[in-house]
Amino acid sequence: MTPNTISDELRYRLLNHLAEHPDASQRDVARELGMSVGKVNYCLNALIKKGLLKVRNFRNSHNKSAYLYVLTPRGFEEKVNVTYQFLRLKMAEYDDLVKEIEKLKGEVRQHEQSSEPAV
Repeated sequence: MTPNTISDELRYRLLNHLAEHPDASQRDVARELGMSVGKVNYCLNALIKKGLLKVRNFRNSHNKSAYLYVLTPRGFEEKVNVTYQFLRLKMAEYDDLVKEIEKLKGEVRQHEQSSEPAV
């Protein structure tokens, strides 16, 4: 996986989570997004290389390995773009699901009508 092959959905989830929780540890992010810590580390480094994130140490933290993940202006722009793409994808999935539900309802109605005993 290269920085350009991180899926839109994964970029969306990472950027959205980090925008809301900049002080989250990689372990926290992994747990929240259902990923391995190694994959989170790899993806965060890829986003940093793309210029979407900056990493800052907590100066007053007792835990000197604690970091803040700060979205850069380019990162905020990317967050908006992937949010829009993710929304379009989910809306298309929703539309397809509604069509599938209507089709299944029709099949059930048809089956119920054909299996009703003649009076």
